[in-house]
Amino acid sequence: MSQQLAVFFPGQGSQSVGMLDALAATHSSVKETFEEASDALGKDLWQLISQGPKADLDSTQNTQPAMLAAGIAVWRVWRQAGARPATLMAGHSLGEYAALVAAEAMSFSDGIRLAADRARFMQEAVPAGEGAMAAVLGLSDEQVVAVCAEQAQGEVLAAVNFNSPGQVVIAGSAAAVARAIDAAKAAGAKRALPLPVSVPSHCALMQPAAERLAERLADVALALPRVPVLHNASVAPADSVEVLRERLVQQLYSPVRWVETVEAVAARGVTTALECGPGKVLAGLCKRIADNMTTLPVFDPKTLEAALEATAHA
Repeated sequence: MSQQLAVFFPGQGSQSVGMLDALAATHSSVKETFEEASDALGKDLWQLISQGPKADLDSTQNTQPAMLAAGIAVWRVWRQAGARPATLMAGHSLGEYAALVAAEAMSFSDGIRLAADRARFMQEAVPAGEGAMAAVLGLSDEQVVAVCAEQAQGEVLAAVNFNSPGQVVIAGSAAAVARAIDAAKAAGAKRALPLPVSVPSHCALMQPAAERLAERLADVALALPRVPVLHNASVAPADSVEVLRERLVQQLYSPVRWVETVEAVAARGVTTALECGPGKVLAGLCKRIADNMTTLPVFDPKTLEAALEATAHA
């Protein structure tokens, strides 16, 4: 029996101008995937990711569909190479949508349009400047949760991304996040710094966006994934389409439980995973979470070849 293979998809933050240029030069399906995405949106996503400007690519409403298209483009290259299929999938925040498209729970065009609408709902839920996010490094999860509880002072403030041991992202009202940064440093954090984002993701400020997303999802054709997808909000696969819809809505205002997700994958006996999409962010996080599992980033011809070799005879 061949070894299990998990596939992870990165979310917002891994994008860069020029991402996938090298892979597109050797695999025509990359640009073809972006052409599909561009047709679905009525916007040239390939020109955006290959030429920028960076500020436009980093705008939430562009980043989310661009990252979904990037993840699926890499996944298609992997499958076309005749590589080992996935036995389990997960995605970090927006990456969960790429996992669901790859697992055939929704069509690619529906996923692209849904990602764009999700981003718009998130952006419109909180006026610019009123929300913020920050990364806290070097404190335990419990310490960060305690700092948030102490510094909320009637405002929204929560730990929202449990990325790896000692790396937690917080989000909420801008003033509360600023207080938490100072308190985290006083508590001994190695670093506590604001993140350059325009949306306070995965906290209660996203409830209005979640309500709009629930209405939008009612019009999207979904199916149970052909490969189990572990959801950010539950660290478990959905057992019905209704639950799948609920998990996607819940994800907007709930923490990304990435540490638990990777631990759950490793607990199933998975020792090899792919990161399909630009960058190596998830591979780095996974190394700090489960040292018995190797996560192979795939985003250009060199990393593709290395991943194909590593998984060919296992």
